[in-house]
Amino acid sequence: MFLPVWAGVVGGELGPASGAPHFWDKAVHFTAYFILSILAVTAVSSAKRVIGVILALIAMGAVLEVIQGAIGRDMSVMDELANSLGVLLGALLALAIRALLVRLHPAD
Repeated sequence: MFLPVWAGVVGGELGPASGAPHFWDKAVHFTAYFILSILAVTAVSSAKRVIGVILALIAMGAVLEVIQGAIGRDMSVMDELANSLGVLLGALLALAIRALLVRLHPAD
């Protein structure tokens, strides 16, 4: 599930600009990285790997923003802020759901 979503995010970031209004553009960035983060954090078990996933997704967003600037699209710090917030809140939600499930169904 992660790879198709990842491919959609990369394609959306590097494809032609959508011309969406400013608010919706940031909401799309936030939502895409929120979903990526939930999927990625759910797939790893150790805290060290969760931190790695978070840092990797934030770095991916930053690199894609720089590439956008290099290919003639607008590079935006605000887009990266929306990406990063999506990653962080997605990770927190995934960790909270994991903790709740462990609490409700302890592994005897």
